[in-house]
Amino acid sequence: MPKEIRALVILGRLLFRAFPAVDRELKRWQHLAACSPEPELRRQALASLTQKKFHCQGGSVYTTLSPRYRYGEQLLQAIVSLQTISDYLDNLCDRAGVVEEKAFRQLHLAFTDALTPGMNGHDYYAGYPYCRDGGYLQALVHACRQALMVLPGYKTVQEEILHLAGLYCCLQVTKHIEITRRQEQLQSWLEPLLGKNPIYWWELAAATGSTLGIFALMAAAAREEVTASEVARLKDAYFPWIGGLHILLDYFIDQQEDRQGGDLNFCAFYRDEEEAGQRLQFFLEKSLEKAQKLPDPAFHLLVVQGLPALYLSDAKVAGPKYLSTRETVLRSAGAFSKKMYLLCKTLRRVGVI
Repeated sequence: MPKEIRALVILGRLLFRAFPAVDRELKRWQHLAACSPEPELRRQALASLTQKKFHCQGGSVYTTLSPRYRYGEQLLQAIVSLQTISDYLDNLCDRAGVVEEKAFRQLHLAFTDALTPGMNGHDYYAGYPYCRDGGYLQALVHACRQALMVLPGYKTVQEEILHLAGLYCCLQVTKHIEITRRQEQLQSWLEPLLGKNPIYWWELAAATGSTLGIFALMAAAAREEVTASEVARLKDAYFPWIGGLHILLDYFIDQQEDRQGGDLNFCAFYRDEEEAGQRLQFFLEKSLEKAQKLPDPAFHLLVVQGLPALYLSDAKVAGPKYLSTRETVLRSAGAFSKKMYLLCKTLRRVGVI
């Protein structure tokens, strides 16, 4: 099947099959979140479900990888429940006026517990000032575990998934501590991990903040057979490259908002807008190169080309200040990325994303 036709088929599955399925999953979680007896937890849960819906929509692209998968429903359940845990915990660490590192670490045990079927759980709210969520967080953990237990290749990918999850949780905990400590603590953790990668510490931080590598490995686990070689290639492509591109774009469009809110933004560490654009282009080129070497390269290339289309179509970067970077990145991503960019703008106008 020609690449463009393959991409159109995947986009069709995403818009007409995956997105409606995400809506159904999120409605289920909204109903449970609304029953939370603690007002602050209820508020943060509902806010994460409505304001960050597009995170689950983006993750659902991995359910379109092949129509032959027998486990699409379980894969979607795992992706939506894990991403919902991620977004909810991000709100609890960022929006509830709490800066207690120990409490953040305890909360994020929910993220790793969700990825370890058969293990004992934890009291996730120990040390956090609010705890009465009506069973919401435990239900999310249980839903993800139940779905992953069904995936035939999960044991093959679990070790690498837990490695990425550990990095993700460490980032989430550290970036939300007191402003006076967070940068120094992030640098002391990340700089020894840079190795030979030609990237800055804050770019590695961005890569640890992406869930896409986890979702790609989950999708591989939905096949009857997945090899150790494939797992290694997926991790090498997604970490730090595709995951880094994902989160750098996310931070790029949030720069003004984060400046106003005093939030940490990794793109703020670049010298200027020009350097930020150059580094985004570098991550894009590396991501395209790595994606071409993966099984079903057309799918993973679509993911990479879709990232700038999705993020740069946001109204937050519609102004002339971002024009040069937007055009440079989209041009580097290729003609199909520009078409997806126009599609994303349309989908935003009609409220689909």
